[in-house]
Amino acid sequence: MIVWINGAFGAGKTTTARELIELIPNSTLFDPEVIGGTLPQLLPPKRLAEVGDFRDLPIWRRLVVDTAAAMLAELGGVLVVPMTLLRQEYRDEIFGGLAARRIPVRHVLLAPAETILRKRIAGREVPPELPDGEIRVRQWSYDHIEPYRAALASWLLADAHPVDTGALTPYEAALRIAEAVHTGDAPVCEIVQTPEPTAETVAAGVLLFDEQDRVLLVDPTYKAGWEFPGGVVESGEAPARAGIREVAEETGLRLDDVPALLVVDWEPPAPPGFGGLRLLFDGGRLDDAAVRRLLLPGPELRDWRFVSEQEAAELLPPVRYERLRWALRARERGAALYLEAGIPVG
Repeated sequence: MIVWINGAFGAGKTTTARELIELIPNSTLFDPEVIGGTLPQLLPPKRLAEVGDFRDLPIWRRLVVDTAAAMLAELGGVLVVPMTLLRQEYRDEIFGGLAARRIPVRHVLLAPAETILRKRIAGREVPPELPDGEIRVRQWSYDHIEPYRAALASWLLADAHPVDTGALTPYEAALRIAEAVHTGDAPVCEIVQTPEPTAETVAAGVLLFDEQDRVLLVDPTYKAGWEFPGGVVESGEAPARAGIREVAEETGLRLDDVPALLVVDWEPPAPPGFGGLRLLFDGGRLDDAAVRRLLLPGPELRDWRFVSEQEAAELLPPVRYERLRWALRARERGAALYLEAGIPVG
């Protein structure tokens, strides 16, 4: 299990985490800042200069997941992770990657009042060896108060168990967290993720349309980018039935008829991905009443929208958009198409 301690810069995450590992048996501190510190040795300066925060680097997020999983495999018990995550998609990516490895995450938020937070930032010590320490330490924290405030207003409080640490010492905050973990007041995050494939897969997506003939796209919590409702076909499962199952699980809609096949697209392997067959089916048009029954978003989905073909081109990755484009042409013509890497063949 992981206890992830979130909060604004200067909220006291690391000091609280050090106290917490003394209160939770068989627990270990894992600070992802260590991974951020190694990136200058792993990546060329040009790549590092492209981002202002190492959290924006996909390699950092992947290494956090892989390192946490490796530490738990080596040590067992509980990992206590103090790290600020203010972008929901990064939270989804990291927690989803951990869920794929069957690692539960309890998400805790240190939430002092902003006035107290600013006071703590002003009192933070600046390392004397940093001539620009005022900017790199204090100003960095001040600059991230607004993103923290935005996260609070949108998703953070709904997702994490808050602990008001305004009047608490780090030890007292750790006591509150340990109690919340013990009682379940800090529940396991409902991030859904399928295990990472170890070979080629077959995946079935279903296109659903509104009365304006716009197609439904969803934004999964467990991977970056927009997608069609659908997922990996399980062993012994018919692809069309897999699409029906995934639509029901993700949207709450139950299709009355087996959807018609639109395209079969062979996705070539692109390491670390294995590729495989990607099928798109026509789930038909939803009336306004059906649209109102959509159970979105949920544990699997961050967002959804009906879009035109032109709007889809701006949201979908290129190969996925080509798959959609040819599926729409197949729907118009009433004949399924075979694709390879999004390009019709034969």
